[in-house]
Amino acid sequence: MDSHCFAGIDVAKSQLDVALIDPAESWTVANDLEGIATLVERLQTLTPTLIVQEATGGFETDAAAALAAVGLPVVIANPRQVRDFARATGQLAKTDRIDAALLALFAQRVRPDPRPLPDDDALHFQAMLTRRRQIIEMLTAEKNRLGFARPQPIRKNIQKHIAWLERQLAQIDTDLTDAIRHSPVWRAKDDLLRSVPGVGPNLARTLIAELPELGHLNRKEIAALVGVAPLARDSGTFRGKRMVWGGRASVRTALFLSVWSAAKWNPLIRPFYQGLREHGKPPKVAQIACMRKLLTILNAMVRDGSPWDPSHAAGLATQHSC
Repeated sequence: MDSHCFAGIDVAKSQLDVALIDPAESWTVANDLEGIATLVERLQTLTPTLIVQEATGGFETDAAAALAAVGLPVVIANPRQVRDFARATGQLAKTDRIDAALLALFAQRVRPDPRPLPDDDALHFQAMLTRRRQIIEMLTAEKNRLGFARPQPIRKNIQKHIAWLERQLAQIDTDLTDAIRHSPVWRAKDDLLRSVPGVGPNLARTLIAELPELGHLNRKEIAALVGVAPLARDSGTFRGKRMVWGGRASVRTALFLSVWSAAKWNPLIRPFYQGLREHGKPPKVAQIACMRKLLTILNAMVRDGSPWDPSHAAGLATQHSC
């Protein structure tokens, strides 16, 4: 029997529901400074092997940071992975207490590896990137509305809003650049990444903020983490079509956009893309393969601290130890 203690914490805006496995306990605290302090103190006395929370749009951050600060092993799990686990165990009901118990069971059975939580600067940078994506989405929506707006007062109102959003976008781009330039570590990483043809500021910022594992995993692990590794779908004699799914959507989107440029200007990606197309691969399949190759090159460069050099970048891409 497993004698280790595992904890699951279901996070809501106002409260934290906690469940333990061995010993079997559950309780609720407020999701505020006082409640989190009580939670930390109680869990410290239990010394759990692993604590799992779901990502809940930021409400989980304070509790996770407080637990990590005292050395407790905490993991912020992907909600989709947890729900898949729930379905696999036949747990279809959903309440805060049930979810906490499910997270504790997930911790015991799956045992995801704890990873260092981002510091305050990294969280601030991530928030700015998220806001940038939101502004771009609003700009796209407003420009689409402008194409169908007929009354002149409505058109003027939309145009005024578009102009304001464009100013906000320019300001947040400036803030992101300043944040990178004021951090020696981020600045060095940004310069390294942007030395690669096809890697622009958006991809570099996204990798810095949302893929801190870059350079610390091997090529297969980093591809699976981002969601650009083809997954097998075989059963018996059936051989299904390999597909990519899951992973970090924001990183995958930034890679997707950058590869269009890399397929034109990068001396390694361009012939790779052209060769795939000449062998009959559909454009999207070829593009995803290029995304994976570009990510592998960037991962190896960050791992070794090696700036872009096409003469040995291909060799870096094939190395898989980290």
